[in-house]
Amino acid sequence: MVWRWILGILLLLTALLCWTRAGALITLGDAVRVDMKLGWFRFQIFSGTEKPAKKKKAKKKKEDGSADENAGKKKSSQKPALADIWDAVQTLAPPLKKALGRACRGIHIAPMRLSLVIGGQQDPAAAAKLYGEINAGIWSGMPVLERLLDIPDPGIHTEVDFNTEKTQVTGTVGISIRIGTALAVGFGIAFPALRWFLRYRKKRRKNERLPASGKSGTRAA
Repeated sequence: MVWRWILGILLLLTALLCWTRAGALITLGDAVRVDMKLGWFRFQIFSGTEKPAKKKKAKKKKEDGSADENAGKKKSSQKPALADIWDAVQTLAPPLKKALGRACRGIHIAPMRLSLVIGGQQDPAAAAKLYGEINAGIWSGMPVLERLLDIPDPGIHTEVDFNTEKTQVTGTVGISIRIGTALAVGFGIAFPALRWFLRYRKKRRKNERLPASGKSGTRAA
């Protein structure tokens, strides 16, 4: 009899947890601020401007200078290339869209007030081109997002300022989701994401082995 009470309490707590909303309010500008909300609790997790770059500690020089170059090349080669990122987008977009469709607009985005000012003083042609591409992406992407997510009053402003070089992004974006919905969306894209990661790791290991095999072939010759 006791185990039934325990099971009932666990099920009740699980249901309450799944119905609890978690969210974040992101404020962009000269300073970036992120506030989190979990049920009735609100707390700030980040606030500040860009920190000045710290001085790097002097590294000991190695006898062979080429070893440092090879290490740097190896580090840079481990970063995902543009083709890998595009492959991830193509792999994860369909399951993510399907998972969001099942969530029945359970993700609420409000407020959504963003302003993007592109600095075009240095290269006006490139700034104008970027402005067109961003607007094309907004006009084609926002209707899809509004069908999948609950965005009651979106507001996105873009412009080009040919009198400044710096691009500025300001505004406020708030997003909230029920924990149960987040778990459903996460499980929906977990396996496709894992498949992409394994494929990417296999490709990276293959690329790392190529220089070594090429070097050994040269020695043999």
